[in-house]
Amino acid sequence: MATTTPVTNNSFSLPSIIAVVAAIWSFFASAMGGLVLALIAIVFGILGVVISLSPAKRGGVASTFGIFAGGLGIVAALIKGIMWLMS
Repeated sequence: MATTTPVTNNSFSLPSIIAVVAAIWSFFASAMGGLVLALIAIVFGILGVVISLSPAKRGGVASTFGIFAGGLGIVAALIKGIMWLMS
């Protein structure tokens, strides 16, 4: 008798999607809003990486992208803030 395994649909985790959206959105926000969104991207990216360790979930690459883009978003927010102070 053959054993069958249940079919599971691999799906992206919600934190990985939030991380990517927040990271991209941080580049278009103001200095303070961009900083907050970049921090949200990093936090949700880390959470998404942890969740993606489960075989039923995907999103490790998307979460990692969210973490790196969030880091770039922090740099962009700092540059925007410095430019705002100098004007």
